[in-house]
Amino acid sequence: MKTESSTLAFSAFMALLIGCAGITATLASNSQAILLDGLFNLIYFSVALVTIKVSKLASRPDSESYPFGYSYFESLVNLCKGLLILGVSIFALVDAVAALLTGGREISAGLAVIYALFATTACSLTAWVMHRSQRHVHSPLISADKLNWLVNSIISAAVLAAFCLVMLFERLDWRGIVPYVDSVLVMAVVVLCLGVPVRMASQALRELLNKTPEESIAEPVRQAVARGLAEIDTLEVRVRMVRPGRLLYVIVHVVLPKELSDISIISQDRLRARIDEEVRQDYAPVVCDVVFTADTRWAEPSCGLLVGKHPS
Repeated sequence: MKTESSTLAFSAFMALLIGCAGITATLASNSQAILLDGLFNLIYFSVALVTIKVSKLASRPDSESYPFGYSYFESLVNLCKGLLILGVSIFALVDAVAALLTGGREISAGLAVIYALFATTACSLTAWVMHRSQRHVHSPLISADKLNWLVNSIISAAVLAAFCLVMLFERLDWRGIVPYVDSVLVMAVVVLCLGVPVRMASQALRELLNKTPEESIAEPVRQAVARGLAEIDTLEVRVRMVRPGRLLYVIVHVVLPKELSDISIISQDRLRARIDEEVRQDYAPVVCDVVFTADTRWAEPSCGLLVGKHPS
């Protein structure tokens, strides 16, 4: 799939399909592991509908109501996804512990195996489609979806393996173990995958709090700004940046020596264009604001990483 909207729509459809199948299989198998998988996908489907809307908003220009655009909605959606996955996981963990302490639960392993095989195949296929779409579309929303489907594939594969063990234990007449397999499986899957929603939510929260992006993004941008100003003498160059969703917003304060303080607007615009061009070679989409001043105090409020300073 070559567009963001079609990829996200496919993801939403698969979440609905697997979620409905999971709830149906739960009624027949009495498996809480399958219920966890079904609830996970149905909740994700509801968020996916919002994600599709946000993907359209994120491509729109700024407006009077949203003067800095709509990219923050992407971070907000990813935060909600992470928190929802985390909430469902904790609920499942508590329920599994309670079941384990009360003697476990009997399940219908044959039907559970059929569902788990279907879910593993469907989740793996969807994760592959998300991965392929990233060749054509660079989107944090698709990246988050891909991560979700990878986790979902692991969960479904673990469920499949466990239910195969249940059938094996039944054949070996180890029936004392069977009631505990489902609860132990849920606990193991939640513990192993808990880091994924935590990382997703924490990354989105950092973006919403306007934290500087990771150094793998920030440092090349600083170097690009330095290259753009290489032909002019400066006293200080301070770079600030945030990345809400897919958009990188960069503001550069350039402190000029007094002998260059009367530089023309045309020359300033030429330098702005050069900085913008250099930055776009490392990251896009980007909004790059460049402010020229001869007074250091306009560059120093707050922080702003100093990337260039001549000795006084």
